[in-house]
Amino acid sequence: MKKFSLSLPLAAGVMAAVLASAATAQEYSLRFQSSDPAGNANFIYAQEWTKLVEEKTDGRVVVELLPVETIVAHNETQDAVAAGIIDGHLTDTSYFSGREPAFGLIANPVGAWSAPEQMLDFVRNGGGKELMNEMLEPYGLHFIGATTPGLEAFVSKVPLDGVDDLAGLKMRAPEGMVQKVFAAAGAAPVNLPGSEVFTSLDKGVIDAADYSTFATNQSQGLHDIAKHPVQPGFHSLPLIEISINKGIWDSMPEDIQAGLEESVDAYAEYQVAQIRASDEEALANLDESITVHDWSDEERAKFRTIARSQWEEAAAASPASQKVYDTLVAYLEEKGLMSE
Repeated sequence: MKKFSLSLPLAAGVMAAVLASAATAQEYSLRFQSSDPAGNANFIYAQEWTKLVEEKTDGRVVVELLPVETIVAHNETQDAVAAGIIDGHLTDTSYFSGREPAFGLIANPVGAWSAPEQMLDFVRNGGGKELMNEMLEPYGLHFIGATTPGLEAFVSKVPLDGVDDLAGLKMRAPEGMVQKVFAAAGAAPVNLPGSEVFTSLDKGVIDAADYSTFATNQSQGLHDIAKHPVQPGFHSLPLIEISINKGIWDSMPEDIQAGLEESVDAYAEYQVAQIRASDEEALANLDESITVHDWSDEERAKFRTIARSQWEEAAAASPASQKVYDTLVAYLEEKGLMSE
């Protein structure tokens, strides 16, 4: 009897532990597809987000992150998420601008941002998150939050210290907003694949290029032939959305929803810090023959004002595009980022 009576509290304790474990056990096992391949640095960084999801939800949500094309093509994930084929995606919003032009404008309003923190603040506190959900929820998705692969540096063989130096500049820029903005600024952009940038710079076909982050440009030898990079960049900073099937989102209790939002915000800070650290390391190991140019706030504002003319054209594409434009410009003016 004595032995039995001593075991009762032990049994009760074991049962309480089992019940507590069950209460905090995994409740959602989700598959998200990325727009990056498995070996890409940004895909590797994104594994940190899956860990943050478990941490911020006390293990109640587990995410399996799939590389691009695992289930569907990179530009088909929106429909796949809505249909429940995958549960969410981590992707460049501009891939879906053919469906709604506003996705392209909010994904990369060329010239708007001089630092990732500006774009992330716009999303979190300037109306960007609300705009994303107004656009996504009718398609069956819910926008959790945004990250970014970083502000792109600018590759140049000639000194560039401001907008006036862009006049007549032979440069590579992809078709679309980037090319239109640089043309409006007086440059002479041409459309070349990324694989031809090095050779075209080396042979003098172009003198500058929109390409990638400073560290990536350095690792690919672009600074060896184009010794006047602009860093930090002034033109391109993509928004990468992390969105989920709306039905799944609506089924989640508020504390799990909050945990997911916290995980995305924490991941964005992590990714930005990793990319910045890579850029700083590349700068620290730069050959002394290379001159880095950092545009003043005034020159960045001038470029932003030129870019605005192209945002205005994009705004006419749809009511949602107009709303993105109005919200974006209001934010930039409030923050003093637009010139008169």
